[in-house]
Order: sequence, then structure tokens, then C-alpha cells
Amino acid sequence: MTDHDSAVADGRRVRGDASRRSVLRRATDLVSVEGLDGLSIGRLAAESGHSKSSIAGLFQNKEGLQLATVAAGRAIFMETVVDPARRHERGLPRLVALMRHLIDYSRNRVFAGGCFFAAVSADYDSKPGPVREAVRAAMHDWYGYVQAQVRAAVDAGELELDEDGIELLAFSLPALYEQANARSLLWGSDGPYLLAQLGMRDLLVRAGADESELEMLTP
Repeated sequence: MTDHDSAVADGRRVRGDASRRSVLRRATDLVSVEGLDGLSIGRLAAESGHSKSSIAGLFQNKEGLQLATVAAGRAIFMETVVDPARRHERGLPRLVALMRHLIDYSRNRVFAGGCFFAAVSADYDSKPGPVREAVRAAMHDWYGYVQAQVRAAVDAGELELDEDGIELLAFSLPALYEQANARSLLWGSDGPYLLAQLGMRDLLVRAGADESELEMLTP
């Protein structure tokens, strides 16, 4: 292959990657509002301005498109919620940052329909297959990461919990967020996020957290 041929191939790859990112960003937004089950190549073509043939070329079929959309939603969630929290020390500081970034992610409508994974979980929690497994894997990793930060806070002496308490707090903190996301969308109100923050603070204080460490969760 000549240098010219290599440059042409590289240019096509760059354009292809950019087109894929653009299509998937529209797909994640669409799914957050309408759910994953209704996502199809034809529907996405109509919404994104790309041709059905170009989208089919990128993802092959509906399942391929759905799997790629879940992966794209996961990547955006990581960039918006998890990666910024990793700038904070493991344990309570990172746990508090995670919860604040999580609330802001839904409140600021990073996706038009609120939490991407709330939408896809509702679609696929009882439907077996590769798409469900992709959603399960993403949620398993997220909940596991929250629990790891609770455990790190206990190990550092920042929280006082036994094993059952660790599991319960790691369950309860995301549950408050998930309820706030759902109620905010339903009512068109910011109030549920304020209640979620107050609830998170209360749970952490009851678990032994120093209130001075919880400023990021102050409504």
C-alpha cells in the first residue's frame, strides 16, 4: 500500500469513527426517552439523518445496534459520573462525589430522557439474550463499584458498618437516586433530587460519616 493509499484509508477510518459516534449519541438520547426495545436501524436513520444502509453498514443488524448503544451509554456514564469521582480519594470522599455526580447526571439531562440505564433496565430486565446480559454487566459493575467505595470507607474508619450494613448502604444510595430520576421525569420537578440528596446525607451520617465530609450532597 502506498502512502497515498494509507492516507485515504486513514481518512475513511476517521470519518467512519466520527459517523459511528454521531449515530450512537443520537441513539442513546433516543433510547433514554423511548426505550431500547423500539430502537431499530430504520428509526435511527429517520432521527439521525443518516441512511439506513450506512447505519446497517456500521452495526449489521438491530441487535448489533442495541449492543453498541448500550456500550455507548455506558461510556458516557463513566465519563460523566465515575471518572470525575476518581479524582477524589477512595472511600467516603469518592462515594460522596459519585452520588453527587450521579444526581447531576440525571438533573442536567445528559440524556434527554434522564438516566440511560433506568430506561434500558426497564426494557430488558426480564428478556433473556445478549442485550440483557450487556445491561446486566453494566449495572453489576456500577453497583459493585459503589459497594467497593462503601467498603473502602469502612476500612478507612470513615463509616461504621458491619457486612450487612455495607450491603444495605450500597443498595440504598443508588435506590434513592433511581427514585429521584423517575419522579423528576414524571413530575417535571427538581424537588426529588433535593430529597435524594437529603436522604443520602442522612444515611451516611447514620453510618458514622462526619458531616463535614458531605458538603457535595448539601442541597
